[in-house]
Amino acid sequence: MADDKPDRVGHRLLIAAVAAALVGVGGVIGIAANSGSTKAKTVTVGTTAASATAAAVDPHVAAGAHDFIQFACSQCHGDRGRGGVSPDVPALTTVAKGMTPAVLRSIINHGLGESSNPTKPYMPVWGAVISKTQVDDLIAYLRAGLPAVPTAEPVAVPQNQGPAVEGGALYVRDGCINCHGPNGLGGVPNPQSPDKTIPPLSGQDFRKEFNTQAKIADVIRSGSVIGRAPIVSMPHWGGIIVDAQLKALIAYIETLK
Repeated sequence: MADDKPDRVGHRLLIAAVAAALVGVGGVIGIAANSGSTKAKTVTVGTTAASATAAAVDPHVAAGAHDFIQFACSQCHGDRGRGGVSPDVPALTTVAKGMTPAVLRSIINHGLGESSNPTKPYMPVWGAVISKTQVDDLIAYLRAGLPAVPTAEPVAVPQNQGPAVEGGALYVRDGCINCHGPNGLGGVPNPQSPDKTIPPLSGQDFRKEFNTQAKIADVIRSGSVIGRAPIVSMPHWGGIIVDAQLKALIAYIETLK
């Protein structure tokens, strides 16, 4: 009997320890469950809100928002058309209220502004570049009040990676790629122009005509307003692109084939 006493004491201590451990585990499980429940609730609410926001965007309005970025409208009219880029370029936040879709379509297709003064921004002729569907979507976006649309944002411009890298991003962000093609290879139709296409920014002809950085800078600043739609015209970038960005663009163009 004397020999059994230590065993009984040890057995009781073991049971007590296990019970305490189970209580501790139960507490941890309870905390984790409560925490998980709270977390799950937060995620559910967030997901529901995000889904509701995404569902609220009409497909035509969303497409128009992305077109607004792709064709560099935001570079002149400001983020979501709120202006602030140049005193010569109007904000677009209320423009749809005072203009009919037909008037908006005419402006997009035929351009607008003081084409004879290269120091003033000029709305380019887009008729031969932008499709009817894209124009419809742009108008839908304007008439919806230019709402925020997820991922409809200009491409980020890298910093401290050299001017050519920065210029490559500006080439996309400022819409140069839409008319002069990827890598400046051209090939975008301009049927009513003398050579039937928008000129490339690469090749021997371009290098011969624009053989200095100054000449490239001048044509970017002044544009090339050569007629009305359907002849595409290059806008005046002089009042929009600052000198540092202009130098970066030229650095990129000089890397092309």
